Amino acid sequence: MTRKLHEFADLYRRKGPWCVAYVDASAGTTDSLEAAEVRPGDVRRALAKQGAPPQDQEAAETAVLPADGYPSPVSRFLLIQQGTVALNEVLPGPLVLPERVSVDPIPDLLPLLKHRPEEFPYIVAEASREDAEIRLEYAGGGHPATVQDVEGETEDITKLPAGGWSQDKFQRQTEQIWRRNADQVAEEIDRIADSSGAKLIVLAGDVRARGLVRDQLTEAHKALVSMIDSHPRTSGSANGHFDDEIQERIALLWAAEQEQIMDRLALQEGQANPESVTGFGQVVTALQQAQVEVLILNDRALADRHLFALDAEPWVASAQEQTLGAEVLGQVPAPAALVRAAALTDASLLLVPDGVLPHAVDAAALLRWPTGPEAPGRKVP
Repeated sequence: MTRKLHEFADLYRRKGPWCVAYVDASAGTTDSLEAAEVRPGDVRRALAKQGAPPQDQEAAETAVLPADGYPSPVSRFLLIQQGTVALNEVLPGPLVLPERVSVDPIPDLLPLLKHRPEEFPYIVAEASREDAEIRLEYAGGGHPATVQDVEGETEDITKLPAGGWSQDKFQRQTEQIWRRNADQVAEEIDRIADSSGAKLIVLAGDVRARGLVRDQLTEAHKALVSMIDSHPRTSGSANGHFDDEIQERIALLWAAEQEQIMDRLALQEGQANPESVTGFGQVVTALQQAQVEVLILNDRALADRHLFALDAEPWVASAQEQTLGAEVLGQVPAPAALVRAAALTDASLLLVPDGVLPHAVDAAALLRWPTGPEAPGRKVP
C-alpha cells in the first residue's frame, strides 16, 4: 500500500554522516542468543571500519543490545547521527533485505519502509448482547494494540417468564436492552475509528449482537465493516484461524489500493497532458519540480543506479548541472535518493515488486498537475 513519508521529512533535512544498521535481532534460541551477544561488537567494528565517528559507534553498540521479550524471528532497524539514536525500530519477522551496517551521507530508510509498510489501523470488536471488547490494532506498524471494554445492561436478560403476554413484554424489553447495548458499542467504535483513521472494522462474536452494532454505526464506518464468524478471545487453533482471516482481509485491501493506483497510471497513458510519468529520468524531473503525488518504485530494478542527494531544493539530481546551487551531500543509491526527495516534497510512496510496472519501467509517478507544453504547473526557477 502507499506509504506517506512526511513523518520523515525533518529527519531527511539533517546532515550526516548517518549510521545505519539493519540486522537480525532474534534472541529466542541458543544459536540466536549467542549471535545476539556478539552482535553489538560486530556492529561497532563494522562502523569503525567505515569511518563512523566514535560517538556513533558507541551509540550503535548500546542500541543493538538483544531485543528481549520479542518472539523470534525479529529484526532491528537503527539510525544514528552525531551520537544520537534517531530511529531504533524492532520489527517483527525475519530480514526482508540483506543485513546491512553502513555509514551514509543521507538516511537510507528503504529497509525500514520495506519491512514495515505504513501502519494500517483496524478495529476488532467482539460483541455479545451484554458487552463487548474493542481492540485497536495496527498492521505493519510498531504501535501496540489498545483494548476498550464496553459493559452494557444485563438486568433481567436471563429471567425468562413462562409465556403469554408477560413473555412478549419481556422479549420487547430485552430487545430494547440489546439495542441500547449495541448503541453503546457502536458509539465507541465510531469514536475510535474517527480518532485512529481505522481502515477496517472487524465485527465478531454473537451474530445478533454484531448485526445490531453494525446497524448503528455511522454510514461512513458501515462501509469499513467485515463480519467474521469467529471469536478473537478463543484460545488455540480457532484463534489462529481468526487472525488469519483478518490478515487476509487486510491483504485484500492493500492489493485493491495498489490496483487502484496502477489503474490510474494506465488511464493516463496516451493522454495529451498526462498526470503521470514513467521512467527513471522523468520521475527525477517530476520530483525536482515537487510535482509527484505518488512515487511508484521498483527498488530492485534501480539497485545499481545512483543519484546526487542535495541539501536543498531540488533535493535530487542526476547530474551536477541540475543542482541549481544546492550543496551535494553525496552520490547515493537511486532508491534512497528518490525516497528522500519524495518525503521532502510531501509525496507518498508505493513500493512494487517485479512485474507490476510495465516492462522495462523501473519507476513511475502520479502527478499533482499534468505534464506537457500546455499544462499549467509550478516549475523550479
